[in-house]
Amino acid sequence: MNVQIIELVLVTIVTAATPLIIASVGELVVERAGVLNLGVEGMMIAGAAIGFAVAFLTGSTFLGALAAIAAGMFMSLLFGILAVGLAANQVASGLALTILGLGSAGLAGASFVGQKRESAASLYIPGLSDLPLVGKLVFGEDMFVYTALALVIAVSWFLNRTRAGLALRAVGENHGSAHALGLPVRRTRMLAVLFGGACAGLAGGYLSLAYTPFWSPGMTAGRGWIALALVVFSSWKPWRLLAGALLFGGATVLQLHAQAASIGLPGQVLSALPYLATILALVVLSLRNRRGSIAPGSLGTPFIPDR
Repeated sequence: MNVQIIELVLVTIVTAATPLIIASVGELVVERAGVLNLGVEGMMIAGAAIGFAVAFLTGSTFLGALAAIAAGMFMSLLFGILAVGLAANQVASGLALTILGLGSAGLAGASFVGQKRESAASLYIPGLSDLPLVGKLVFGEDMFVYTALALVIAVSWFLNRTRAGLALRAVGENHGSAHALGLPVRRTRMLAVLFGGACAGLAGGYLSLAYTPFWSPGMTAGRGWIALALVVFSSWKPWRLLAGALLFGGATVLQLHAQAASIGLPGQVLSALPYLATILALVVLSLRNRRGSIAPGSLGTPFIPDR
């Protein structure tokens, strides 16, 4: 295997991992605030549909990305009103959001099925982008890949190095005590939910604007559910989440190469490899943490302030 093939495989792994990184980083912040949003898949598909529609009509990938973010935030606002504002059941609200997102995306993108556009432009720095092995991997990616890495760095710094991050973690661990200390529990959770929606929408936008620059119903293909699993896999830590997303990307590339090599297994089995790898990783994590859950203490529990 020569250097060019190795570089191509590494670039493909990063490309496959990027939407998972973006979506799961947003969900990690939401869950660290004590909210469980199972609507990631719905927000992603809505971002993919709206982002492609705006980019196709305007010819601007940047405007398409902004529209994808706005679509994800709007969907998450609906969830926030129910789960945070009205203290509705978070699991039911999240599942409803996924159903709503799938349906509305199919409606909004109906007239764009089969349409194609140019993929998001990639960075090119003369000399650096042509370096063997690391040129395209480090200096030749599109803006979404660099945004994903920046989000991991920013969220890690925010949660561990800032007062606001400490307050968010306190709300997620024990919202009753946080409220007693004067922390704005509902506002903190709502802002976290909106951030998670923005990330999920951007992740969906990446799929239709860069990964496969066209719109197709169901193009998220369960990535929203994998993003939810990655948050658990990472033990709610951003850098572990990055490693988990790259693991899933590697499994995706493996099944593509296995299909191309015609190794004799059914295509459905090979397509399931990334998801089987995620399940296996979750099982291993559960066996390692038998002593108890390491999830935020108030995760999934509605907050109702004392009157």
